[in-house]
Amino acid sequence: MSKLSPEEFVRRTMEGVYALALRLTGNPSDAWDLAQETLVKAVKSLAAFRDESDPRTWAYRITVNAWKNRVASAGERFRRATEPLEAPDGGPRPLPAGDPPADEPLERAERKAAVEAALAGLEPEDRACLQLREFDALSYEEIAGTLQIPVGTVKSRLHRARLALAKALERYR
Repeated sequence: MSKLSPEEFVRRTMEGVYALALRLTGNPSDAWDLAQETLVKAVKSLAAFRDESDPRTWAYRITVNAWKNRVASAGERFRRATEPLEAPDGGPRPLPAGDPPADEPLERAERKAAVEAALAGLEPEDRACLQLREFDALSYEEIAGTLQIPVGTVKSRLHRARLALAKALERYR
């Protein structure tokens, strides 16, 4: 049984849950919905949480499972979080985050957009592993527990994701 109050649980996990949801879904609106769904489910089940693990890891597992359920209910096994590179009129699609600050060099903004596009273009299973490892600093064992997969699968997905990123970002070396 958890010793955490619902308020403390939300305070400790909300930022990480939203960040993970954003990286999984690819857009703020869907991420906010997924984060809210996750936190509601987690708070309702908080009595079942045993303080044997980090609440963040438990919340991440709920987030990933909720994301998988959403994707599955849409009739697809998984989907990429990317939009087409071209707008419906055939022109370039604008960056979703808005214009870079005026003092940020264009080259840096271009590299950042390329990294974001490369991440979004990864297979969702690979992207989830990479993001939990590189952005959330989870161990292989924590990632395996969060995604409910073997540690060997985590390692192979990370390897595949890193290779795909390297290939997608080759021109920036």
